[in-house]
Amino acid sequence: MSEQAGNPTNAYTIPSVSIATTRTGASSKANEFGMRTMQERAYAKRGEQYLLIKSPPASGKSRALMFIALDKLNNQDLQQAIIVVPERSIGSSFADEPLSQHGFYWDWQVAPQWNLCNAPGMDEPRVAKSKVEAVRKFLESADKVLVCTHATFRFAVEELGVQAFDNRLIAIDEFHHVSSNPDNKLGSQLGAFIARDKVHLVAMTGSYFRGDSEAVLEPVDEAKFETVTYTYYEQLNGYHWLKCLNIGYFFYTGPYVDAIAKVLDPALKTIVHIPNVNARESLKDKQGEVDRIMHALGEWKGVDSATGFHLVQGHDGRTLKVADLVDDSDPAKRSKVLAALKDPAQKDNRDHVDVIIALGMAKEGFDWIWCEHALTVGYRSSLTEIVQIIGRATRDAKGKEQARFTNLIAEPTAEQSAVAEAVNDMLKAISASLLMEQVLAPRYEFTPKDAGKKDGFDYGEDGYKEGGHNIGVNKETGQIHIEINGLATPKSAEATRICKEDLNEVVTNFLQDKTVLERGLFDKENTLPEELTQLRMGKIVRERYPELSEADQEAIRQHAIAAMNITQQAKLALAQADANGSGAAQGNTALLDGVRKFVNVRDLDIDLIDRINPFDAAYAVLAKAMDEKSLRQVQASIAAKKVSIPEDEARELAKRALLFKQERGRLPDINSADLWEKRMAEGVAALARYRAQAKAAQAQGEPTNG
Repeated sequence: MSEQAGNPTNAYTIPSVSIATTRTGASSKANEFGMRTMQERAYAKRGEQYLLIKSPPASGKSRALMFIALDKLNNQDLQQAIIVVPERSIGSSFADEPLSQHGFYWDWQVAPQWNLCNAPGMDEPRVAKSKVEAVRKFLESADKVLVCTHATFRFAVEELGVQAFDNRLIAIDEFHHVSSNPDNKLGSQLGAFIARDKVHLVAMTGSYFRGDSEAVLEPVDEAKFETVTYTYYEQLNGYHWLKCLNIGYFFYTGPYVDAIAKVLDPALKTIVHIPNVNARESLKDKQGEVDRIMHALGEWKGVDSATGFHLVQGHDGRTLKVADLVDDSDPAKRSKVLAALKDPAQKDNRDHVDVIIALGMAKEGFDWIWCEHALTVGYRSSLTEIVQIIGRATRDAKGKEQARFTNLIAEPTAEQSAVAEAVNDMLKAISASLLMEQVLAPRYEFTPKDAGKKDGFDYGEDGYKEGGHNIGVNKETGQIHIEINGLATPKSAEATRICKEDLNEVVTNFLQDKTVLERGLFDKENTLPEELTQLRMGKIVRERYPELSEADQEAIRQHAIAAMNITQQAKLALAQADANGSGAAQGNTALLDGVRKFVNVRDLDIDLIDRINPFDAAYAVLAKAMDEKSLRQVQASIAAKKVSIPEDEARELAKRALLFKQERGRLPDINSADLWEKRMAEGVAALARYRAQAKAAQAQGEPTNG
């Protein structure tokens, strides 16, 4: 979207995603019980046995859980509440809170001996014994609340069995750490709890997609959960201060420490995440890298004795305070720096620290509200991790009007032996930024043409018009209602829920498919949009929801592609308006204006949407960000990997060919000028070849079987 004035790093970073916010202040307004919007929404579902809260970092999930847990203990006859967090530092989010001072019925209190996150010792089997013993004692006590880590809880369930937790609330924070994979112990234990059906479960996550694309829960288990969704879009638009969030990437050649000065602006409060020592971008000398980053900021002037922060005189004469979380050679020194960063007395002091340099720290649960720039070197393998890192910069703080996330990516060069690896990292970075675009976009409500207006939606001055290009906006939720000709509607309750709640999860799978990204971005000449929108997305939906009917699978596919392509086309329309000098979109109407530009000039139908390459806008950004030589080289390396039609794709093409025959009264023609018709015909021919080969193999095998 449009470049934002006043952010000094824009000269170097291409903002592939940009959201401007309306600053309604709604995110932080409290009701008579002291609950913010998200907390009120979650509390309304407090009676549910299984509750899943999907809500961004900093939206107040910890406090929402306190309200719900206290109601379950006092009004729903549950014996105890066990709060399970991924790491000990996050346990502090559940410290005592005098909630009654803000109008609630009860206070939140955790007896010191039952906050096991404060107990000494790491969470590993040798130390776990004493913590498991503490869990056992808690279960036998009359006390109400225990806080422990995922690891302690796992060991306790293994030792004590699921039945020991009957009639209790188990609340799991950062739920994306769980997986339905049988090797994920916490995941299989949750399956056992749900099968026994004697506990209440509240699961909370700021990022419901995992980096390894494993499902978090089995579909049959997930269906039992009532979901509360609070989107990034609502969260950011409800802030007081933050006007704009930019997410982008910057390509560099040579050592990253030589390029970092171009994007590391000392005027912005920044967290720099340096690469893991095993990563390709690492110079294999983490402390040397920190020194060179500080050198890029200015001249080192010593260490502050009270905080352990480095003092660096910047090029403008200011003294910058730099916290080094990379150096682990002296535990006492490191503890001093961490303690200074967490000092509650400095929480509201913007000038306490200027730059934090971290390796594997300062991600989820790390709360520095003043952070304006999260600068990450090298691709992070997990999209969850990227969302968590971005979450560090999206806190609302007085006077903080801009925030950004920049991913430094090594540019593939002709001299590089590991071109394939560099391309792989690039694809992942682009995938992450596209996914964030979906996460930050408003949610769409799609209906077939002339299905009628929806309650709560504003259709503009002229209102809803039958036969017109109707776009409705729900100002409360930020949802956009769009009508699409020929749109398949979901039939089952589960498919309807997926189309309303979970399209981002479907799009995540699509964007994590390497073939989709390679073909869509870098082999556009040889790839038809329908191969991506119909075949690849169709396959992803079938594999993700095998229990649904074909009609429901197709409805989900259409809704997911529509959500992605309409966002991308809106972005292209805005870029075009900017290029023509007519980009006057303000606030969060920017994306809506782009959607209107795209929709108003054409009658939307699903065939049109299927014929759009979902990566057109991303390619336009990439062409700006990379030099032409590198871009051509990447395209050549991917085009060289041409593959014949695999059997499952041939089968899917043949199915599409049958639909074509039903509509047109003839099979697709292999000599057609329409490339998609030709591709379907090639699929039919390929499937015939596969069947002939299978028959021949069977015939050859018959004498030996007889």
